[in-house]
Amino acid sequence: MSSSKVARIGALVAAALLGTTAVLAGPAQAFTASSKQQVLSYLSSITGASIVAGQHNKEPASNPGQYSQVVKNVTGQWPGLWGGDLMFNAADVANRQRVIDQAKTEWTNGSLVALTWHVCPPTQGSSCSFDGGVKSRITNSQFDQVIADGTSLNTAWKRRLDEAVPYLQQLKDAGVPVLFRPLHEMNETWNWWGGYGAKSARLYQITHDYLVAKGLTNLIWVWNVQDNPAGGWSSYYPGSSYVDVVSLDAWYKSYPSAGDYQQIQSIAGSKPIAIAEMGKVPDAALLSSQPRWSYFMIWSEQLQGSNTNAQIQATYFNSRVLSQGEISLPGGGGGGGGTTARTGAITGLGGKCVDVQASGTADGTAVQLYTCATGVAQTWTVNAPAGTGTVVNPSSGKCLDVTGQGTADGTKVQLWTCNGSGAQQWTYSGSAGTFRNPASGKCLDVTGQSSADGTRLQIWTCTGQSNQRWTLPAA
Repeated sequence: MSSSKVARIGALVAAALLGTTAVLAGPAQAFTASSKQQVLSYLSSITGASIVAGQHNKEPASNPGQYSQVVKNVTGQWPGLWGGDLMFNAADVANRQRVIDQAKTEWTNGSLVALTWHVCPPTQGSSCSFDGGVKSRITNSQFDQVIADGTSLNTAWKRRLDEAVPYLQQLKDAGVPVLFRPLHEMNETWNWWGGYGAKSARLYQITHDYLVAKGLTNLIWVWNVQDNPAGGWSSYYPGSSYVDVVSLDAWYKSYPSAGDYQQIQSIAGSKPIAIAEMGKVPDAALLSSQPRWSYFMIWSEQLQGSNTNAQIQATYFNSRVLSQGEISLPGGGGGGGGTTARTGAITGLGGKCVDVQASGTADGTAVQLYTCATGVAQTWTVNAPAGTGTVVNPSSGKCLDVTGQGTADGTKVQLWTCNGSGAQQWTYSGSAGTFRNPASGKCLDVTGQSSADGTRLQIWTCTGQSNQRWTLPAA
């Protein structure tokens, strides 16, 4: 648990004992202009170890931070992910600029940004009601026309997308990557775009291609389904090249089931996965049993409608959960102290180097200590030298990995295809000189404290001894 989180908990406890309200300013740790890849790399880097806490903020667009403020009031922390909506009714459509301004502010303050869009159908105008508008059905023939290039409804859909482009462009110009979740819950039929299987997926592809062609390279494409017990979610998947994050909304039940979790992972492969909407804050049991979720998003009024303040606090105070100020983006975009990745040799016991045995590139290749020499076997990129992230061998493109995702003392480390798992996350401590694997809580260690060439590296309970101290590549 971070020192800032400990301090905030202490302040809240003290306030409770005194019968007062805790007002916790917290450090303002801004994000700088960043790319979508930095956010994606970050989400992959925390997979299996941590999860970003998100809060959605629905209408009115005139108050696009109201529910995040509730989180702050209850926990003393701002969510690590702010969620907003481009909206649908006339008053909110007219106030979209307020939503975009809030997104910029949240990013500047050190929270990731997510946008969804309850969009009106192309058979109606730019604004509409929810019932009969967003929540409506168009005919099969009309849907076929929407996804057929050159038809009047296809053109109307692209004009509808054009309405969002200037706002999304503002975020691009400000260096704000956006977790963009269009056409959400497409396996449901409450909305006009859902329930058409491959045709719903085709509409997503058209939307993606159109906005990418507009130059919106800051959009992180979040594909989304609801936890519909009918299953078959993969029939709505538009394809790997169209999706950056695979997400699930949990509404049929409080939490995703084990089967839901497996189904989403089978679709996502190595991509980050997320719970894009839920009403109940995740408890410790869920966070432990389903560790690959990279973020969760509590839906607006459900924050206090479905949770007690004590439950909200328990989630936000969980050591796995990341709030604003606890996120470090690779490449210097993070508020939690991240700096630019470093590439070169990592030196340790006896002045020797972390080495890939025989310069191998295959999964499972041993990682060892060896006399330092110029070459690809001893070149590593430490992606988060002041935070948590992967350690990659550029020659093979593979990651420093704890064998079998083990947590026992003596588990060997190896080279393995980067997959975002907790076995590939390392936190470097500049003061202690240690590489700690958060998933196991153990440190990178030279077996038997031997500096002989070929000595395997392993994880071991952190001791602070010389065989667990490492020097990073030069900045």
